[in-house]
Parts: sequence; C-alpha cells; structure tokens
Amino acid sequence: MPTMPNHVLQPDTQAILLLCASFGQNRKTETAPLTLGEYNLLAAWLQENQMRPADLLSSNGKKQLEQITVSKLDFPRLSILLERGVMLSFAVEKWTNQGLWILGRSDSQYPKRLKQKLKHSAPAILYGIGDIELLSMSGLAIIGSRDVDEEGINYTRRIAQTCASSQMQVVSGGARGVDEAAILAVLEVGGKATAVLADSLSKVAVQSKYRAAIMERRLTLISSYDPDAGFNVGNAMGRNKYIYGLSDYALVVSSQEGKGGTWAGAVEALKNIKDVPVFVRVDTTSPSGNQELLLKGAKPFPSEPWDDSLQEVLESAKSDQDTPLANPQVEIAESSKEIYEAVLPIILNYLQQPMDAKSLAESLDVRQGQMQDWLDKAVKSGRVTKIKKPLAYVVNQEAIQLSLLNTLDCRDNTIREAPLHEAETT
Repeated sequence: MPTMPNHVLQPDTQAILLLCASFGQNRKTETAPLTLGEYNLLAAWLQENQMRPADLLSSNGKKQLEQITVSKLDFPRLSILLERGVMLSFAVEKWTNQGLWILGRSDSQYPKRLKQKLKHSAPAILYGIGDIELLSMSGLAIIGSRDVDEEGINYTRRIAQTCASSQMQVVSGGARGVDEAAILAVLEVGGKATAVLADSLSKVAVQSKYRAAIMERRLTLISSYDPDAGFNVGNAMGRNKYIYGLSDYALVVSSQEGKGGTWAGAVEALKNIKDVPVFVRVDTTSPSGNQELLLKGAKPFPSEPWDDSLQEVLESAKSDQDTPLANPQVEIAESSKEIYEAVLPIILNYLQQPMDAKSLAESLDVRQGQMQDWLDKAVKSGRVTKIKKPLAYVVNQEAIQLSLLNTLDCRDNTIREAPLHEAETT
C-alpha cells in the first residue's frame, strides 16, 4: 500500500521546525529562523556532543546549548526559536488540515536518495502532499525554461508519456512551461510524477488540474519552503538541486546560456551531482544554451523514436558516460565528435543564408574558436561551402540534394527488388 506520513511529528522534526521554519514571520522584525547552512553547523555541533535535535527541547539540552561557540550561532537566538511552541502547534494544525505532511531530515521516511546525493545540501525540512513512496521511485527529471517554443513543449510531452509507458516517474519543478507540460503529460496517460515547488505549496495542492492525481496517489508535491511562501528567485534557484537529487537521470529541454534557473541548476548538477547524468535536447530548434551545456559535460538525449525500454536506453548511456576508456585522448576525440554531430544540424539551419564564423558563434553563444573548428569540419565533409569574398559560410545545397536523391534511389531500388506482397505492405 502507498505510504502517507501520519500527522504526529517526531520529536526531532518538532525541534527542526522550531529552529528552521518561518511560520509566516516577518524576518525583518522577528528572530530569523536558521538557514540550511546554519542548521548544518548546529547539526555538526549536536553530533560532536552526541546529541539529537530533540534533546534541545529538554532543560538539560538547553543548558548544554548555552555553551555553544559555533560561529554565526548564539544561544539567545536559538533559545528564542526553540520557545515558539505555540506558533508551531497552530502552523502544524493548519498544514495538516490542508492535507499536508512534514518531514525532518532525521525522519525515517525522509527520502534517502536526497541525503545520499546531496549530503548536507539536502533540505532540513520537507513539506508535501501525496504518496511519499514516489520520492524513492526511479525517475527522469524533465526541466526547461518557462518561455519555450511549441516544438519544445511537444517534445516534452512525448518524453513524459514515454516515461509513463516505461514505468518511470517524471520529476520536475512545476513551473510554467516545460515543467508543467511534463507533469500534465505523464498524468494524462496514467503515469506518476513528483513536483518540487519553490513556492505556494498549499495553493498548488488544491488546484483542479492536480487534485485528482494527488488523490489517486500518482502525484506528489513537495517543497522545502513554507507552504504559504510566495515566489522568490532565490528559492526557485535553491530548489533545483532537489529535482536532480530525486532523479536517476535528467533532461534539459530548453535552456538559455548563463540565464535563469534551468541553466544554473544544470551547471550545478554537472559539477556537484556526479551520479545523475544530465542530457539535453539537441535538434534544429533547441536553444543555444543546450549546445553550451554539451560543452560543459552534458550528453545529447537519445534520438527518437523511443520505446518502452527508455530506462534501459538511459542506463546504457549513463554507463557509457561513466566508464573510462583506456586511452584518454581517444575518449576526448570521441566526445568531441559526438558534440560536433549533435550541433551540426543547428549550424546547417543557421547557414541557409551566408554567415561568417564570428556572427554564427555569437548566434549560438559559443567561442569563435570552437565554431571555426566545427565549420572547418563541415567544409571538409562537403556539408558547408566556404565563400572567400566576403569570407562567409553557407550550406552546400548540391550536397544535400545529392544525399537526398541517393536516399530516394536506395528506397526505390528496395521497393523494386522486393516481392510484390512485401511492396504492397510497405
């Protein structure tokens, strides 16, 4: 049976809430709760003194706390936070009446994969609604920009629905654009999803588009921020790592280089979450930020068509990524070839009209030197023609037409050589 946490908070969780939750307080006029970094400092002090968070609720624990000498933490502030018992009881009653549950990092039901992948970056508190077992289920993170074109949305929907047929859940952020499209698409076909929200958990939990799936235990909404908190850019950025931490693989559908939460989250994951491979959509309509992520270590997402073995395909791609080759120079060369083949369709699309290397590099947001290398390869292979006056590059239409004619000839010969009954069924 799917698991739903009960409404009785463990003593450790009560202490963590008292220390870290805001309860709707005004941070400018009232004592500020601990940030995640500050709580980690306190947690380390507790461990050194062989104490648990719940020990701070006892008189003996508070006496020990008076001796704390940790930078950024002082006893008066900690004492005030621990005395907020009445506020805690009112807040918890409100949240549980809304159907929400609360987990502290010390809870046995707290998702282990967050601790394993994020270590001390795992949130001290998780608020949520829905089946908690989904937080331990294999999943693909599907993330992308809020402002995404129609092709990006359609691509997102196809991937999400393939996840459902592959018995994989979708993990996303719930924001407008790619995130929302991924979640709605997988739910439409009976699949499962987890949404990691940056704000307004209590409001989103009652939205009609999600309510039925929550009741059917196919959708879980979580947040590390106060359920009534409004949108905050810092919170939106901060929750990105939790999306990756709950996933086995990640797909960036759309990203702008150097801008927005999608870019920041992908770069952070590539740097710090090594066991979650980051893939990107690569086609003629994918934005330049996707190409730049390839240069930072992301991999092109497997090409369509996908089938019900999507997880096997991704696991194979992950193994290829993780297995070192005997010759590092060969590995680098093969990786460069993969990137070149992935970005070539985008380059050819831009070169329907002549462009110089500098302009093309600026359009794709890559280094001019890197673009020049790609253009030289494309010229050498005959896909692109180099114009000398003025110096520019353009698609070699004759080569493309010849390639197309050869393909058609091959298909025609195949049909002619096939038996009549096979040709009729083709």
